[in-house]
Amino acid sequence: MDTKKIYLDYAATTPVDAEVLKTMLPYFSEEFGNASSLHSFGRNVMDAVNDARKKSAHFLKCLEEEIVFTSGSTESNNLAIKGVLRAYEKNNTEIPHVIITMFEHNCVLKTCQRLEKEGKIELTFLPVYADGIIKIVDLEKALKKNTLLVSAMYVNNEIGTVQPIAQIGKILAKVNTKREKKILFHTDATQAVAYFDTNVKKLGVDLLSMSAHKIYGPKGVGILYVKKGTLITRIQDGGAQEFAMRSGTLNSTGIIGLGKAIELLENNKQKEIKKIQDLRDYLINKVLKEISGVRLNGSRKKRSPSIANFSFSNVEGESLLLYLDANGVACSTGSACSSGSLNPSHVLLAIGLKPEQAHGSLRVSLGKYTTKKELIDFVSKLKKVLEKLRKVSGELLKEYYAKKK
Repeated sequence: MDTKKIYLDYAATTPVDAEVLKTMLPYFSEEFGNASSLHSFGRNVMDAVNDARKKSAHFLKCLEEEIVFTSGSTESNNLAIKGVLRAYEKNNTEIPHVIITMFEHNCVLKTCQRLEKEGKIELTFLPVYADGIIKIVDLEKALKKNTLLVSAMYVNNEIGTVQPIAQIGKILAKVNTKREKKILFHTDATQAVAYFDTNVKKLGVDLLSMSAHKIYGPKGVGILYVKKGTLITRIQDGGAQEFAMRSGTLNSTGIIGLGKAIELLENNKQKEIKKIQDLRDYLINKVLKEISGVRLNGSRKKRSPSIANFSFSNVEGESLLLYLDANGVACSTGSACSSGSLNPSHVLLAIGLKPEQAHGSLRVSLGKYTTKKELIDFVSKLKKVLEKLRKVSGELLKEYYAKKK
């Protein structure tokens, strides 16, 4: 990485670890066979794919046949929701009920909104509060006789707050003992995998999504965990790859890289968490102490070790982002998937911010290569950029009110 620039956007993506890249390299050209081929070229690659599957299953504490490799969390989330719905539609005429939180990633939010618009599901949004966390009582009240699926993001990708996934799992397990038709539970664990317990048995989930590129693996590969016995139908037709759940030639090189990234994560997780959490706390304290007109969005305690989201008064977030970039600092105003949108973040609106507050937000996300010096330099540059932008903003407001008189 370029040491002259400061990268603080690890929630968007992480650099591929050197050991991951080393593991992947032979499968680009030397071991290039199609994993589905029966000859030795294919079998050699499939052996490596199966090794990655074994590592993934060990990490999630599940069966190997419960691991479905995908192109990433967006596909995994789509497969989880649409696949469950398709399986339900085969044997039922009643419109099923789906529950999600108000600040899911767009790939869950828009999928469910589209299905609702098409009349295929009845949709309920669980409110989130100022601390960025849902209340179990709201979930319990939202459950209906026709509830098919509950989907809740483990760690929010914009503000980093953590939902009580294991508690939700226990509630649904209890409810399911009294029901003929089981309520399925899905979590988008994309931002959680690197820092929190993803033992699927402890969480009580039936489906879990994740991406390799958030844990120093390659882009374009991910996992959908599907609990054995879960009624789900594939949404992509073709061959019988991935237990007939996900057709298409396997991204073998990416899958092998994912397996290595998971192995490294499992070995170093606790050490990395402590280091990154200490840096996050240092950053939050420094920003709140040294900068005026700032608020931290979401719970101070129940958050990811790697994410801090701030709102700055009298500043427009896109301008702040671009000025920081010009000064060698890479941050984000929210999800990378939404960076082309000029609308205020639905996540920040969901926790009660006004549009103008949401527009002045900045997501700072740390990773294993982040240093304390980088954070000191970042805050120093941030203060200078804010001073410049607020001065311009103040002059524009004076001009505006002068014209109104």
